[in-house]
Amino acid sequence: MFSLIMTPEFFFAIFRITAPILFATMAAVICEKAGVSNIGLEGTMMISALFGSLFAYYSGNWFVGLLVAVAVGIIVSLLMGFFAFNLKTNIILTGTAVNMIGSGGTIFLVKVITGITQGSQLTSTTSLITQKLQIPSITIPFIDKIPVIGQVLSGHSLLTYFAFICVFLTWVLLYHTPLGLNIRSVGENSHAASSVGVSVIRVKYITMVIAGILCGMGGAFMSMYYAMGWSLDMVAGRGFIALAAQAMGAGEPLGCMLAALIFGFAQAFGIKLSATGVDSNLVSPIPYLVTIIGLVVFALIAASRAKHARRENAEKVSA
Repeated sequence: MFSLIMTPEFFFAIFRITAPILFATMAAVICEKAGVSNIGLEGTMMISALFGSLFAYYSGNWFVGLLVAVAVGIIVSLLMGFFAFNLKTNIILTGTAVNMIGSGGTIFLVKVITGITQGSQLTSTTSLITQKLQIPSITIPFIDKIPVIGQVLSGHSLLTYFAFICVFLTWVLLYHTPLGLNIRSVGENSHAASSVGVSVIRVKYITMVIAGILCGMGGAFMSMYYAMGWSLDMVAGRGFIALAAQAMGAGEPLGCMLAALIFGFAQAFGIKLSATGVDSNLVSPIPYLVTIIGLVVFALIAASRAKHARRENAEKVSA
């Protein structure tokens, strides 16, 4: 077992698998800071993945596909915001509807856009993305020459590196910009923020736009690099795993990144086991079991901290 995971290829796979989870995780972090429970991350990534791969194919340019994926992510997020913030629908139900559209509605869109009506082609357009249309990989000078480290850190997709850069950008946004202060203020107490002139609706829309951009890039990564095309339910629960990572990381960018890496490790480990001949039915639940275990551990820690805080408050009152 130790020999299976202590290889450069395995650690390379962890970073590769973590990237789309990390995009969705940062989207969840920003939304949660604004008091928005955005559970539509999964569906947003699915829809973005489809349109990104299709436009990359029809335009013959991966960058066009990436831009379209991001634009679609923004549009889907804004529609969610419109229904939740303006029409006052339950945002959980709105997010659920987006996830259902991402799963079932994309099949209809494939049929309408491509004319495919049946068979495996309807549920998979993996042949659309060729090496030319794939989001390019980057070789880092000097680092690629270092034994082992170069094999792990160099040669990833452009979006893989940007996913980890987004962790730093999210931290800067939330804690070192006026917009971040407004986002946190709205999430902590929207009435107090409104009383000092902060437009709560505007801030929430901005967070949804940012989440849409991140989910769009995550979807583009899945269809234009990871899987080299679109297939039904290809996001495979990464949007929900991102919500778990956000909870495990207590909503802080660095902690959430570490949680996302844990899930990336679990998925990479499952793939590695499957490659050795272990039954895929036994391997495929590993990431989801890790998600459940992680949430249970997080809940126990949170309960312990709350109990400790209550005890300290009681001691202060009695004193």
